[in-house]
Amino acid sequence: MAEGAAEAPAESGGGGDAAAGAPERGVAPIKPQYLATKEQFHEFLEAKGQEKPSQEIEAGERGGNDLAEPEAKRIRLEDGQAGEAAELGERPQVQKRARGQNKGRPHMKPTHYDKNRLCPSLVQESAAKCFFGDRCRFLHDVGRYLETKPSDLGPRCVLFETFGRCPYGVTCRFAGAHLGPEGQNLVREERVQAPPVRNGLDRALQQQLRKRQVRFERAEQALRQLSRGPGAGPSPDAATPEVSGTEGAPGQDGGDTQQALPEPGAGALASSSVQTCGPLTDEDIVRLRPCEKRKLDIGGKLYLAPLTTCGNLPFRRICKRFGADVTCGEMAVCTNLLQGQTSEWALLRRHPCEDVFGVQLEGAFPDTMTKCAELLNRTIEVDFVDINVGCPIDLVYKKGGGCALMNRSAKFQQIVRGMNQVLDVPLTVKIRTGVQERVNLAHRLLPELREWGAALVTLHGRSREQRYTKLADWQYIEQCVTAASPMPLFGNGDILSYEDANRAMQTGVAGVMIARGALLKPWLFTEIKEQRHWDISSSERLAILQDFTRYGLEHWGSDTQGVEKTRRFLLEWLSFLCRYVPVGLLERLPQRINERPPYYLGRDYLETLMASQKAADWIRISEMLLGPVPPNFVFLPKHKANAYK
Repeated sequence: MAEGAAEAPAESGGGGDAAAGAPERGVAPIKPQYLATKEQFHEFLEAKGQEKPSQEIEAGERGGNDLAEPEAKRIRLEDGQAGEAAELGERPQVQKRARGQNKGRPHMKPTHYDKNRLCPSLVQESAAKCFFGDRCRFLHDVGRYLETKPSDLGPRCVLFETFGRCPYGVTCRFAGAHLGPEGQNLVREERVQAPPVRNGLDRALQQQLRKRQVRFERAEQALRQLSRGPGAGPSPDAATPEVSGTEGAPGQDGGDTQQALPEPGAGALASSSVQTCGPLTDEDIVRLRPCEKRKLDIGGKLYLAPLTTCGNLPFRRICKRFGADVTCGEMAVCTNLLQGQTSEWALLRRHPCEDVFGVQLEGAFPDTMTKCAELLNRTIEVDFVDINVGCPIDLVYKKGGGCALMNRSAKFQQIVRGMNQVLDVPLTVKIRTGVQERVNLAHRLLPELREWGAALVTLHGRSREQRYTKLADWQYIEQCVTAASPMPLFGNGDILSYEDANRAMQTGVAGVMIARGALLKPWLFTEIKEQRHWDISSSERLAILQDFTRYGLEHWGSDTQGVEKTRRFLLEWLSFLCRYVPVGLLERLPQRINERPPYYLGRDYLETLMASQKAADWIRISEMLLGPVPPNFVFLPKHKANAYK
């Protein structure tokens, strides 16, 4: 990767001042016959490919407008510059433009789903008794609901075909596929099966977490030991907990969650003893030593990074199909998990195709992180737990989590040691080179992480300040491999082709983690394993999106809310996919991750449409897969749609 970094420009972007035919700095080199101006590009899309504009473009035009940034972004830049130049009297409250953060995104929860919504008791065929009683604010008149319900989106229901029964009944947007002549919900008895997704949140456990009735004995013992100092040995109570009473009950330590936790109606755990039955075994009182933990042998495997927002379960299924070996859930905040938030626990769900799967936790304090690790250790099935020490966003950093832990070595040590003591699976850590751009910290932390008990560390070759303004520093990652040895070190950053992956492996890392490269082209895993460039067609790319929508409907549901949630995540992914340039259009292979594509006309209409960076065109693609967009639908990507800076 060091060679690629020397050849590629340090910063993305590209001016339009270069002479015609000369390679533009930070711009993908596309063959001249496919290049177009911005006006020609959008005219072609408006005409839906019926009329192809003339390709005779003067060199001056090509060097000027068509390589400019999208219109919306240019307007924001000009406004910010004008605001800085304006006098205080004219614009007194001008704020500096926040780079890399979408400050204009509205943070509101859609409420239109609650209008004319059918009561869940009717949907689940329990009309005899309403779940909410007299306080119910939902509709109980099925006929009135059907009058306002939008028309079906298609003749086939994914849930009905996959599981033999659609739990959404009449509210399903594909209800015609499984409703009988009298409106009853049909069931295929021979195909009825439970959804295969694991790691769900049990309702009883959720109630106990919300009422703070869950006791974390192993975490408390580990924290007491850490408070005496890292060199102190375990206390007698920690080594051999008592069998009876409130301390060290066998069911609490290593047994099933439902046995360890009290009934919802029971009193506080602190004042009640957990009654267990059966013979006492070694598993009840003898804990696994670190050397006896399950081993995490993923050396040389392709690791899909935990991607916030886009790294959802349907997307991970797509990547697994194309050859990803290791997957990890999206970053979950430990305090939200301890509070029993359903949305946060949904990030831990695991599909059966994910044979090597981990979850990533974020937190700033040893007590919450250790307790959360103990909770997950006895409630979900994972192969490893990862600590996020690389998140750069202000919301996490200012609270002391993410990258901030790299400067808080005492807290960092307590978190790693405490979680390692309560987990029966390996503990991994993901870090950056440091917080400031020219102050690297990773090489000093890696030997300490090895001593603290980390089984594997992933190093992202950028600092927090850099974000994506510079290429990943693989030369520094190569230095850190020696500092981490014999602990395996994975490298992460700027891998978009099999050549990039090969150069990364030459640095001596145990494996590579792929993040943005998987978002731009999820078939990258196939390219790396087969050592080739895949000139994938637009129809094949559309088939991938069709599979994603099918997986999304299985995961988020086939009612109106589930369909629109699938659409939003599809649009978020399309805001990355538009940056991919087909192999057959490039003058030089491979495409580099810091090169933004200029305006070009693809080999067919669909290929051109997929290259658009306008949200309206992404919505047009979603309509091909999920039907028309409702009138109150608004989409703004969570990241900058053209975030190459």
